[in-house]
Order: sequence, then C-alpha cells, then structure tokens
Amino acid sequence: MIYRVWHGYTTPENAGAYEALLKSEIFHGIESKKIKGFRGIDLIRRRNGDEEEFITIMRFDSIDNVKAFTGQDYEKAYVPDAARKVLKRFDARSQHYDLRESRSY
Repeated sequence: MIYRVWHGYTTPENAGAYEALLKSEIFHGIESKKIKGFRGIDLIRRRNGDEEEFITIMRFDSIDNVKAFTGQDYEKAYVPDAARKVLKRFDARSQHYDLRESRSY
C-alpha cells in the first residue's frame, strides 16, 4: 500500500469554504476517475497558529496506480484551480510512503 500525503494551508476565514470544496467537489472528482488501485482518501485538519492546516492522505495499491492518477511526475501535487483560490499556500509536491505494518485495536 502506498500513502500519498499532501499539505495545504488556508486562513481561518477560508477554512470552511476549502473543506466544503474538498468534500463536495474535489474528492468526488477524484473518485469519479475510477483509478485502478485507488483505495480511499482521508482528510485531517488542525489550527496551526494563524493558519488552518489540511492534510490529505490517499491510499493506492502501488506507485503505478499513483502514476495513473497524476502522470509520470507522480510527486506533483494535484491542486485544482478552485482550491488554489482559497488556499494560502500548499505543498507543490506530495510525499509517498510504503505501508510497512498496520494494526487496529
């Protein structure tokens, strides 16, 4: 399993609008692509000083499945224009991690 991790930051005033955009449009757009090996996406959020930090964590079966989503430059961030309008700043590149072990209790 590959975890694709990305960070975006908004002002507190734009945080609600950005979260709503993610849930109502961006995530649905990703899901509608029906990418083979895409297993899901998580959204986490926290207040960090004068910013709201958002982290998305996408799960894929393999790096080839990530490339099917993003292209050969698979670290390049996927940030639609609508998101860019409300984000203060964001990672230009996503990080990818291999799942080594998972335990649930």
